[in-house]
Amino acid sequence: MSELRWGILSTADIARTKVIPGIRKADRCRVVAIASRDHARARDAAAQAGIPTAHGSYEALLADPEVDAVYIPLPNHLHAEWAIAAARAGKHILCEKPLAMTTADAERMIAAAEAAGVRLMEAFMYRLHPSWVAVVDLVRSGRIGRLVTVQSWFSYYNDDRTNIRNIRDAGGGALFDIGCYNVNLSRLLFGSEPDRVEASIARDPATGVDVLTSGLLEFPGGGTATFTCTIRAEDDQRVHVYGTEGRISVGIPFNIPPDRPTHVFVTHGGEPPVDPATERLTFDPADPYAVEAAAFAAAVLDGTATPVPPSDAVANLRVLERLFAADTRERILSI
Repeated sequence: MSELRWGILSTADIARTKVIPGIRKADRCRVVAIASRDHARARDAAAQAGIPTAHGSYEALLADPEVDAVYIPLPNHLHAEWAIAAARAGKHILCEKPLAMTTADAERMIAAAEAAGVRLMEAFMYRLHPSWVAVVDLVRSGRIGRLVTVQSWFSYYNDDRTNIRNIRDAGGGALFDIGCYNVNLSRLLFGSEPDRVEASIARDPATGVDVLTSGLLEFPGGGTATFTCTIRAEDDQRVHVYGTEGRISVGIPFNIPPDRPTHVFVTHGGEPPVDPATERLTFDPADPYAVEAAAFAAAVLDGTATPVPPSDAVANLRVLERLFAADTRERILSI
């Protein structure tokens, strides 16, 4: 096999506007099919994106012999069902984050993929981008000394009760949708799992989803990560990484633009806080979805491990579950 032939399991907005364009830029990748439960919708999406085959059901796409791998952007509560079905159909799987709604479901997905001999990876596209590869290298190299704490924020505004992100049974809410990034990057930078987890969670009175969640993760050795994620504030995202000898700030950490340079700011020395020595590292435009697709394709085609193992998704979900369990109050946020 010289290229990976992709099928898209849904016409979700993220697939049409971000992931399909990214896959089409990626080396050794080709999008050959898309599916929807509404055949007309699949045909429209296929026509707009120049995809040769449109299927009127997910089952039909999984039965398509021209499809080697599937990308799953379905609502969170459907990830496990369709990833397992894809594995049993012999398709490799790139599944949107969070991989599942529970660690138990994620473990079932992994077991199904292993039994079928197919690759499974959670689609955290940010961590394969060159800017994040550099951040991890800077931390590992000791450029800012010993890592002490990570502070992160991720927010946008969405109060549409019909939107899937505001439906609790479908896996909506801030923590599943965007807080999973805050947790993931903290674990990535510390290279370990937190041994203490605390949270403050506020829920929407009508939908019951968490709309404002703040968390504290304490890692072995005493390092900490603090974060806030919310779907009731202006669009914003930031990450600050502090060490004993400096700090790192990531310009656009999560929704990295595919068509413009990105920046990482490294402060080390000088006369802080008045006149710190800050270096700006600039990275050429790189589509994070193309980088992700190319890395996944390489693993499949070359017979190597995926760059992020599926066990990492289970570990991330375990922290999310601990965060939900840490705040037993039913605090209501009226925004």
